[in-house]
This record gives sequence, C-alpha cells and structure tokens, in this order.
Amino acid sequence: MISQISGKIKKRRVSSLEIDVNGLSYEVLIPPSVMKGVDKAKTAEGNISLITYHYYQMDQSKAIPVLVGFLNEIEKDFFEQFITVSGVGPKAACRALTLAISEIAAAIDRGDMAVLKSLPGIGEQKAREIVAKLQGKVGKFALMQDKFSEGISEGKEDIKEEALSVLLQLQYKKNEAQDMVAKAFKRNPKIASCEEILNEVYRGSK
Repeated sequence: MISQISGKIKKRRVSSLEIDVNGLSYEVLIPPSVMKGVDKAKTAEGNISLITYHYYQMDQSKAIPVLVGFLNEIEKDFFEQFITVSGVGPKAACRALTLAISEIAAAIDRGDMAVLKSLPGIGEQKAREIVAKLQGKVGKFALMQDKFSEGISEGKEDIKEEALSVLLQLQYKKNEAQDMVAKAFKRNPKIASCEEILNEVYRGSK
C-alpha cells in the first residue's frame, strides 16, 4: 500500500499530477480543493510530497491501482469519511470536492442542502445521504483555515493533547488552541474523545 509519494511534478492536468520519482512516473488524482494548494506546497524546483489514498478500481476482469493525493493527513481523513457515504466512491469524491473542505464540512454540519447539491455529481438524494451519515462527525474539518489523527484515549489529558495537536496543524496559535480546548471542556465536561472535543470547539465558534 502506497501511503506517501515525493518527487518532481512532471505534468499537471486538470484533475491529476504526474510525479517523477527517481525516473518512474506516477499519476496521482488530486481533488480540486487540494489542487488549489499545490502551488504553495511545491518547492521552487517543482518537487512535492503528498499523502496518498491507494485503492484498486475494478475494470471488468482486472484491478487498476489508483492513487489519490493530499497535502496533509487532515485532508485525507475527510476524504476517507466522505467516501463512507453509500454510492460515493473515491473517483466521485475527487470530482465532488470542489469547495474548500472547511466549507463542505460546515455545510454537512448544518444540513445545508443547497451547498451540498452544488457539488459536482451530488444531487438531492445523495446530499441527504451525506448529511444523514456525516452530520455531527465532521466539525473538526470545518475548523480548517483553508478559505487534521483523530482517536480516542482513556485519559482526559491525552485527548486534550491530541486535540491541541490537530488545532496546531490547522494553523491556530498554541495559546489560542489551548483556550479553545479549555472552553470546550467547560461547556461539556463529559467529552470522551478527540473528535468530540473538536466538534465542541467548532460548535462554540459558530
């Protein structure tokens, strides 16, 4: 399983990058929301490092390996949750993620059908299924400053540190992130996981 790829961008297409890795070229599908950050992420020499989701697309009697690329683990985490919705496969998700992930996550959280239906390939029924499956589970992604690592620990200090780490990845300042976590626990002392903290932080920021 290929989990990361680093190399020189050899060719850029509308929905993919061709990356040269020591003379071997790999085509990596890139969701539109991720593609917008590629220029900032690549080096002056055109090199880039991507976190990848590796799967096999079944085509008649053969399995074709496919790579989907992301700039960080948080983007990949959202993608993996998005494709848990029935009928939303990896290729469909790549086409659909045209808005910033934070916008899509916020739309799911508030059940905004209009925003979800504006995504390519997402109609009324599919939008309803996305909300039914993911509402209340994607608050941390709405915190992304793009307009990640989840886990459950038994100790409160462990999950606080885990949530703080994610907020730092989302580019919040350390003192700001610590304050957000503290306020989340003040509002809901029964929080038992990193994801619950981040969802509470998001609710408190609205």
